[in-house]
Amino acid sequence: MNEHNIQENNYMLNDLAAKAKQEFFPGKVVASQQDGSDFVFRCDNGAQLRLEVITDKVLRFRYASEVGFAPDFSYAFPNGVPARQAPEFLEFRERPDHYRITTDRLICTVAKDGLKTRVLDRSGNTLVQDEKGYHWEYDYDTGNDIVKMSKQVQSGVHYYGLGDKPDNMNLRGKRFTNWGSDTYGYVKGSDPLYKNIPLYLELQQKIAHGIFFDNSFKASFDFAAERADVTSFWAQGGEMNYYFIYGPSLLEVTEEYTRLTCPPELPPLWALGYHQCKWSYFPESNVKEIAKGFRDRQIPCDALYLDIDYMDGYRCFTWSPTHFPEPKRMVQELAQDGFKTIVIIDPGIKIDPNYRVFAEGLEKDVYCRRADGPLMKGSVWPGLCNFPDYTRPDVREWWAGLFKGLIEETGVRGVWNDMNEPAVFEKGTFPDDVRFDYDGHPASHKKAHNIYGMQMARATNEGVKQFSYPNRPFTITRSTYAGGQRYSSAWTGDNIASWEHLWLANIQCQRLSISGFSFIGSDIGGFIDTPDGELYVRWVALGAFHPFFRTHSSGDHGDQEPWSFGENFMELARGFIELRYRLLPYMYSTFWQYVSQGTPMLRPLAFLDQTDTDTYLRMAEFSLGDHLLVCPITQAGADGRWMYLPRGDWFYYYTDEAKSGGAEVWAAAGLDRIPLFVRAGAVIPMYPVQQYVGEKVIDEVTLHVYYKAGQESSVLYDDGGEGYGYQSGQSTTRRFTVTGTESGLLLQQATEGDYQPSFTRYRVVLHGLPFQPAAYSTDGQPAEAVAVTLETGLTLPGVVVDATFTELVVG
Repeated sequence: MNEHNIQENNYMLNDLAAKAKQEFFPGKVVASQQDGSDFVFRCDNGAQLRLEVITDKVLRFRYASEVGFAPDFSYAFPNGVPARQAPEFLEFRERPDHYRITTDRLICTVAKDGLKTRVLDRSGNTLVQDEKGYHWEYDYDTGNDIVKMSKQVQSGVHYYGLGDKPDNMNLRGKRFTNWGSDTYGYVKGSDPLYKNIPLYLELQQKIAHGIFFDNSFKASFDFAAERADVTSFWAQGGEMNYYFIYGPSLLEVTEEYTRLTCPPELPPLWALGYHQCKWSYFPESNVKEIAKGFRDRQIPCDALYLDIDYMDGYRCFTWSPTHFPEPKRMVQELAQDGFKTIVIIDPGIKIDPNYRVFAEGLEKDVYCRRADGPLMKGSVWPGLCNFPDYTRPDVREWWAGLFKGLIEETGVRGVWNDMNEPAVFEKGTFPDDVRFDYDGHPASHKKAHNIYGMQMARATNEGVKQFSYPNRPFTITRSTYAGGQRYSSAWTGDNIASWEHLWLANIQCQRLSISGFSFIGSDIGGFIDTPDGELYVRWVALGAFHPFFRTHSSGDHGDQEPWSFGENFMELARGFIELRYRLLPYMYSTFWQYVSQGTPMLRPLAFLDQTDTDTYLRMAEFSLGDHLLVCPITQAGADGRWMYLPRGDWFYYYTDEAKSGGAEVWAAAGLDRIPLFVRAGAVIPMYPVQQYVGEKVIDEVTLHVYYKAGQESSVLYDDGGEGYGYQSGQSTTRRFTVTGTESGLLLQQATEGDYQPSFTRYRVVLHGLPFQPAAYSTDGQPAEAVAVTLETGLTLPGVVVDATFTELVVG
């Protein structure tokens, strides 16, 4: 080889090495093209931007380097691509140095030099503006581009969202990574955790928008941490593909995102009851003893859980012949006493040729493989396992079919997916070279890791749904990705019995809710270690206001049933569980708002009033639905706490004391209370206490009506809480309007739908009246007053009316 060739080869090698560390940027735009509501801009160096107007309020930005765009597909959407809505107004203009796209709600400019973008509202306020904008770096080790985006930090900006991050509600000044991880015993600031939801919300100058970075590779977010004037996000492969979601309210951003990625179906009503879980309840005699413990002590409970010890040697879809010799009989006997049985299923399938599920999977070639062909092996609870590739439709169908035995034949009512980050004991997760089908878009584990748990939950949900019919399915997952709310509820993972973790549970559940995932709860009392009675009761009090309400603990650390801490603490815990069961119609109506509108069930203070800057850094207070404001006590020995009330008028739940918002107030709360306020004008529907959903035929619903000088609306949704009749119109939505004056109150009811619930009357209880009622009339007919004594000890004026009434006049 001559000297010239050696130099040339060295130059090529050095050039490749240099390229691997170099940042690249788009060049100058040389061509633009409009195709309906899509716009493509091509640069002289091959970089491209495809800007899609998804709706008047949602813009999608897809960038490509010189290799062009990959096929469009994302698990975030039910059909792989987002549903589109034709914009009401769309205008495209070319200017000397930029292009301008205008919708009914937004203006977007694209610079001709470097593809930098800026989004404004129609009033001309800049909402977001590129700093470096899109750029990328070639990763020599993987062949992927590391795709990057940086944006200017607007003045007075605040950041929220990003799923289950265990940190302050406001994310400004922090950096996070999405790479689903089994983080046993995490603490405040631990990162990453189990879930991968790449959505953040930004509030600046009292205007809100969101950024949804739809990329399943390991992704990072820097909220003005490294540089105070720059926010950035990047991923280790895939596309720079993000959605700009306009509010202008924070609440609307979450609603738009949730509708974009699709809300869940309604759960069965019993799933909103109280659940009891432990690692592990076995043998059968122990499970029966726990069930009897609830019924003997009159503590409401709807579901009991079986962890991995119910299986035969931790083999999924089997039963231990010694611990549970007759599972069908046991499950039926529990059901006769109102308990639904939930079982755990992990992804690892034990390598055992005599194990039917393993052998069948081998025959059908369902397991993930390494790059050179051998099956992926990893150790979890059963020992060495293979792992299904849930990104293959045929594997999801096979997996769904496995639930016939548990659900249809044995009578199990729900399934709990764990270890699905995916977690393995040797190295935490799968090696990078494991291959996935990715629904026809072949990928390595680097791309599939963050969606693995979601696709397992999807396959599980399909099976539970198929074999539960005509009942609704119930599933839980530990790991998920954007859109995973369609398939499952979730919990916040392996937490610790500490006051810090009670504080974290509050933050994490709020954060997941505003990130599109409302059906969420924490392991009440902590999974690791044992709480004392005070901490346990305070945690039950908070959990009663979380959509998923479950005590769960590790068997290594002692008992954690509500009666485990003595009679006094048991009675206190029972009081909060009973309050949850009374609130079921309110909780279910709030869930219906989530399903129908994408409205988050748990809402931080900034979501209640973003025009009040005092709410921006608040974390403890949150609302459940439209009308209940909750603030847990997260310190030992406290007999109350200071908390911030949003502007407006409120009533303290326990005393009916009226408070004006826009200020801090003291909420006295011994162990029998959680600081809880009701919005003036609210109508809060309540059931009688049941030991489990369906124990009683509900013939009367109590309506707690709170006075307001002015007008307020509330909603009560009902469809029986089971089955699919609601999808064909068998439901009723009752909308209440309260109008209060100095001397009177008017309660109006408008009913939509013809579903006939079991209840035929309301017991209306009147709170906070500034006058002494002298007369009641219902639809023009006199009604008789009754005095109602409540669980809080208050005795208040009330009236019993027919459930079909349209107007109740109190004067």
